[in-house]
Amino acid sequence: MPVGVPWHQLLLVCLSPSLLPAATPWEPGRFGGQITIAERGEPKTLNPVLALDAPSRDVIRRMMGDLISINRATQQTEPGLAESWRVSKDHLHYTLTLREGVKFSDGHPFTADDVVFSFAVYLDEKLGSPQRDLLMPGDKPIQVVKLDARHLRFDLAMPYAAAERLFDSVAMLPKHLLETPWREGRFAQMWNAGTPPAQLAGLGPFRLKEYKPGESIVLERNPFYWKKDAAGKQLPYLDSLRFLFVANEDAQVLRFGAGETQLLNRFAARSAVLLPADLLTDLGPGLEYSFLFFNLGETGRPWFRDAAFRQAVSAAIDRDAMVRLVFSGRAAALATHVPPGNAHWMNTAVPRPKRSLEQARALLQKAGFHWAADQSLLDNTGHRVEFSLVTSAANEERLKMATILQEDLRQLGMDVHVAPLEARSLIDRVTRTRQFDACIMALGGGDADPNSEMNVWMSDAAMHLWNPSQKKPATPWEAELDDLMRRQMVTSVPTVRKQLFDRVQQIEAQQLPLISLVSPHILVAASKQVGNFRPAVLDHYTLWNAEYLYLRDSGRK
Repeated sequence: MPVGVPWHQLLLVCLSPSLLPAATPWEPGRFGGQITIAERGEPKTLNPVLALDAPSRDVIRRMMGDLISINRATQQTEPGLAESWRVSKDHLHYTLTLREGVKFSDGHPFTADDVVFSFAVYLDEKLGSPQRDLLMPGDKPIQVVKLDARHLRFDLAMPYAAAERLFDSVAMLPKHLLETPWREGRFAQMWNAGTPPAQLAGLGPFRLKEYKPGESIVLERNPFYWKKDAAGKQLPYLDSLRFLFVANEDAQVLRFGAGETQLLNRFAARSAVLLPADLLTDLGPGLEYSFLFFNLGETGRPWFRDAAFRQAVSAAIDRDAMVRLVFSGRAAALATHVPPGNAHWMNTAVPRPKRSLEQARALLQKAGFHWAADQSLLDNTGHRVEFSLVTSAANEERLKMATILQEDLRQLGMDVHVAPLEARSLIDRVTRTRQFDACIMALGGGDADPNSEMNVWMSDAAMHLWNPSQKKPATPWEAELDDLMRRQMVTSVPTVRKQLFDRVQQIEAQQLPLISLVSPHILVAASKQVGNFRPAVLDHYTLWNAEYLYLRDSGRK
């Protein structure tokens, strides 16, 4: 598509299986057996509308189905419960065609009525679903119109680039089971740990079989699942999928080594040495990025708002040491928040940051800082440059990164006090009370598309971490970021979107609202008995293709 073609001049688009990336050539599997995977915590809910925690989402995704799915291997959309879809010329209307004959895991037919009901629930303001904001482009809810039993039209208030990606991870709900509780105000209490399996139905490859609190949850093969393999045999191949609750990573690795589990979804680099090399898969950098940021709002120190100060800090950071000492070489140093795992959207023209204390000192001196006789850094009023650095107490890697950063900045004369916090307290300080100086956090891992992080880069967003919820942009460069992100969101021409997002990364590298540090590699492992093991850098890394996984010899290791 040539650069500069406006979206309103594009022709009607029809997306169907023939126009999407070629399907992965899966091995023909054998039926039967159970795969066990360790989960770091118990699901807090089995309700897809309300799930926030990773264990809940991991289990729910195996039981539920989406209209359109993001293939975790290709990172492109592909048909799900909708066999095809069409987009209007103005990109305001999506018309979806549902597959014929699809049934829920309790045998009840799936129709357009279930889709209309599902979106009504997700958009219910009283429920506060985490998906709700994504389903409101232009701050107006998507309108869902039933055309007939298999066809629906989705009307958007504004054009939204790659809007088909919004349908991924929006699980379709059974109206016949949940409409009454929803209308009676009981929906938030539905589908919890005590729900009998017969009262929970989805459209995924598995359904609930058994939940043992504190121990495990077992999903069994969904006998009504719609998907078939290349030979026309109904999937999934496995009889069951078991999630074993093992909170400690070292214990997870030991259980995998003992053959008690067949998959390790993700683990830290320090654990890699405990595993046989032929069972370990290093996928390289994923979509996660760790970063340092300062409080640029009213409660932050004045120097933080000086771009030269932030540039000096960035120049002093030894990212290569972080890669080497914290991740044993299994990470990538970052220039911006877009890691190498997101190759399509990464702006390769932004130079990779190189550590230079000389450059850092020059930047500080030019900005009015100077050094005392004891080499402590002083600002232009004579005050010592010292501040606290908060991070998660439970994350060993980030604590080590904070210690390295503390030493790096000590060499500039800055006195940095590392303050580990419990996760809830950390989030509260950063997003609500704003009582912090600097913080190391990590984001990413959901989707490669820039729209997935609108809530980080828009100045009025709650996750605009350095200075959230602004009534108007506090700086000219934030105003430009707002404009660029809005424009790329509504631009349908891929090359134009890429140019706009490249500019976002250029501003980021210059102004450094987030000082990106490293992107850890995605490390996973599987028993040799697991067939069709195709891990991906998008979460869920190992179970995204659970319907195709099989055991080569009934599960014996």
